[in-house]
Amino acid sequence: MILSRIHAEPADTPVEGRGAVMTTDIKESACRVLEEIFPANDETALAELISDEFVNHEAPPGTPPGLGSVAFYMHLLAGAFADQKWTVHQALAEGDTVAIHCTHSGRHVGDYFGIAPTGRSFSYRQMHLIRFAGGKGVEHWAVRDDAGLMRQLTASPEGPAAQRSRG
Repeated sequence: MILSRIHAEPADTPVEGRGAVMTTDIKESACRVLEEIFPANDETALAELISDEFVNHEAPPGTPPGLGSVAFYMHLLAGAFADQKWTVHQALAEGDTVAIHCTHSGRHVGDYFGIAPTGRSFSYRQMHLIRFAGGKGVEHWAVRDDAGLMRQLTASPEGPAAQRSRG
């Protein structure tokens, strides 16, 4: 039934009541992970906001389960990219879920899935959907422009025409 996700707060609950407080808290938590914790590569802070039983539906191959999945990816990014920044353009929350539209940017300084460091700057868009329970993230889905990131990391500084003429 399409209306099954809609629930009504009691009439005496103010607008800033239970639901509004929860959605504000989980939005702040989700944004903190991207804007503060990932750039700092802070596994201790990450464990405060991500459940041990976390399910990452977008985990790279060979990633450990649970909180380890997020920590693994955070460390991988920290080793591959310097000056990392996630700019959150919009964060929306409904019920136990947060949707975030952001841009990830930085500079390629280490191996990234077999791509040797290029020193190139990059910037690409992402969408994240994070479900929370008990104040911690428990499930994650994402849509990222990974192909756009790879193009930025591997593009010849001379452009495609120069690559073809050497080919």
